[in-house]
Amino acid sequence: MTDNKNRSASDIRATFSKNGGNMGETGSANFMFDHVGMIIYKVDVGDADSIFEAAVEAGAENVESDDETHEIITSLEDLHTVAKQLESTFGEPESAKLAWKAKDLISVSEEDAQKLLKLLDALDDNDDVQEVYGNYDIPDEVMAKLEAA
Repeated sequence: MTDNKNRSASDIRATFSKNGGNMGETGSANFMFDHVGMIIYKVDVGDADSIFEAAVEAGAENVESDDETHEIITSLEDLHTVAKQLESTFGEPESAKLAWKAKDLISVSEEDAQKLLKLLDALDDNDDVQEVYGNYDIPDEVMAKLEAA
């Protein structure tokens, strides 16, 4: 991680350019995301119904469960309170942090998904990039094709 924002911004802008994208100005995409508290538990800590009930009782705004995780969404102000209350019932979460959650997901084509994954890999390789948030949705069938290739 660096304290030189100009160098980091230049490196990240170059990564975008090399991978077919462009970087917007600071704050240009904020309207597409909500700043929320996010608590993640692995699916084996409890079933979706018990997680949902406990989370709502603790003050969470929403819970989304899938085959691997339970994602609990809170307001920024309630993150710590909800996380502590859930920790007393389900143990320490996988993570509890502030995050940017996309308001609407955009489905991407196979060609765009290929470019997007290449860009995400390049950003992941940059030591100054700590978090990447996106509003993309790669359909399962497209992801299966890309993984098979």
